[in-house]
Amino acid sequence: MITQFSPTIEAYWHDLFLTGDLIYQNDQLTVVVSTNLQPDRQLMLRQSAEGRLWAVMTPDIASQLGLSTRLQTGLSEALLRQRLLQTEICLHGADQLFYFSAAGQQALLLPAPLPNVRQLHPEDAALFARFQSLASAQDLDDAYVELDHWAVFGAFADGQLVCAASMYPWAGAKIADTGVLTLPDYRGAGHARGVIRAISRYAFEQGYQPQYRCQTDNLASTALAKAAGLDLYGRWEVIDIKE
Repeated sequence: MITQFSPTIEAYWHDLFLTGDLIYQNDQLTVVVSTNLQPDRQLMLRQSAEGRLWAVMTPDIASQLGLSTRLQTGLSEALLRQRLLQTEICLHGADQLFYFSAAGQQALLLPAPLPNVRQLHPEDAALFARFQSLASAQDLDDAYVELDHWAVFGAFADGQLVCAASMYPWAGAKIADTGVLTLPDYRGAGHARGVIRAISRYAFEQGYQPQYRCQTDNLASTALAKAAGLDLYGRWEVIDIKE
């Protein structure tokens, strides 16, 4: 059974991948050439949880891959990826995209008190700074949790902030992208799950769809998304522009 997601989510990814000239389509692969892509997104792939692949690219990238703006025949995901290898066009590691399904959103919005979780505000700057001082530079960079983001929530234990998540509006859409960080000594205790659910509930109340992204090889982050009630929407790959 295909999971039902919000029309807001479907419309965002539809517009991103299907605005342009359709040059190939079957039940497993859709390829579009577009002149409206950002410089750092000249080629993108999106694969649904069921395996269907969408590709969008600039005319220049299409030319490098031996494609044109005319309708193509005989394409497949394997052939497309083979041409990427042959032309040495690299992609960043795939992001998994998680959202709440309609059923997941309904369950999330049921009353569920979390006494150790609350929203953070600018006046929490001192405790947030202490929280950051106890995290590694790599963890801070990977999580991208900031007190000045659109929404910030935290979990407390032993009298201190031990987990925080923040959100910011995503690409002008009614989607809020999420980052989360738990201090090493407090991982595995359910703090991140509670914070993700609390901040996601807040996002829904403000009219936004929560978005959770992580690399495909980040098993702990994948497990957290599922534990928080999110469902896998698909995988997103973007061209790696060499400096």
